[in-house]
Amino acid sequence: MAKKINVGLIGVGRMGWVYAEDLAYRVPQAALAAACDTNPEIEEKVKTLGAPKWYGNYRDLIEDDAIDAVAIVTPTSTHREIIIAAAEAGKAVFCEKPLSISLEEAHEIQRVIDSTGVFFHMGFMRRFDRGYRAAKEKIDRGEIGSPVLFRASSRDPFRPSLEYMDPRHSGGIMIDMGIHDIDLARWMMGEIASVYTIGGVLAYPEVNEVGDIDNAVVTLEFANGALGVIDLSRSGVYGYDIRAEILGTKGTLKVGYLRETPLTVLNREGVRHDTVPYFMERFERAYIDQLQNFIEHLSAGRAPSITCADGVADLEAAYAATLSFREKRPVALTNP
Repeated sequence: MAKKINVGLIGVGRMGWVYAEDLAYRVPQAALAAACDTNPEIEEKVKTLGAPKWYGNYRDLIEDDAIDAVAIVTPTSTHREIIIAAAEAGKAVFCEKPLSISLEEAHEIQRVIDSTGVFFHMGFMRRFDRGYRAAKEKIDRGEIGSPVLFRASSRDPFRPSLEYMDPRHSGGIMIDMGIHDIDLARWMMGEIASVYTIGGVLAYPEVNEVGDIDNAVVTLEFANGALGVIDLSRSGVYGYDIRAEILGTKGTLKVGYLRETPLTVLNREGVRHDTVPYFMERFERAYIDQLQNFIEHLSAGRAPSITCADGVADLEAAYAATLSFREKRPVALTNP
C-alpha cells in the first residue's frame, strides 16, 4: 500500500471543517496529521476526527517534519504569508480560492512557488464537479465544434454576513464569488482578453455599508474572439443556482441543475419541486474529488491540475471585472 500523505490543515472555520472531515474520512491516501487555527476552542472538536496534533500557530505546524503537505483554508487576506512560509519550508501546498485579494501579493506568491519548485494546487472545486468535467471532456473531443459563447450563472439563496462581504476581507463579489465562473470560463474557452461589468446594490441596501454590490453582469471577450457572459447574484432567494452553457459551432452543452430531489408535486395549487439548498449540497463530491486529485498528483509526482498561474490569471480577470464596474468601462487584460 502506498504511503499516506500527512496533511496539516491550516484554518478550521466553516470551510476548514469540511476539509478536515474529508481529509480524515474520505480521501484514502491522505492522513489528517495536524490542524491549526487561532481559535483554541476548536481543538477538542478536531481531535474527534483523529488528528494527532494541534497547533495554535501555523508556523509551528509548517516546521513539523512529519507534515508532507499543507491545506490552507484561512481568510484570503492571510494566504500570502502562509503560502510563502510553507513553500520556503518545502511543503506541498493546497490553497483554497482565491489566491489573494491583492495582485501584487499574487505575483509575489507565484515567484516564490516558481523559485522553490514546490507542488502547489489552487483550489477551484467546480472543475471537479461531474457535470463540468464531462463538459470539458466533450469540448476537448470536439463534440460541439468550436466553442463560441460561454454563459454562466452563480446565484446564492441569501447574502452572507456584511463582515464577510467587506472587500477588505473578501475582495468583493468578483473576487470572492465571480472568480469561480471566471476560472471555468478560462478552463473551457481559453484566456480572457477583456471584460466589462455592470452591477449594483439592488436587493440589500445594507451592502452599501461595506462598499460591495449584490448583483452583477460581466461580459467577456476571449483571446480567440469567443464571447462570454456571467451573472452573479446574492439574492437568488429560490435556491442555490449554479449553471453554465457552452455554445459551439456544432452543438451546445448545459451544465447544472436546480432540482435537488427528483420529485415533482402536481396538485390543485400548481406544479412544484424543491431546489438546491446551498453549496455543500451542490458540490460536496467535488470538494472530495478535488482533494483526492491533489493527493494523487502529489503522490505520483505529476503536475498539479490547477496551478498557481491559474490562480494569478483568475485573479487578474476578477480584478479587471471589479475595475470595469468602478470605472464604467471595458478593461483589457495585460497578457491574455
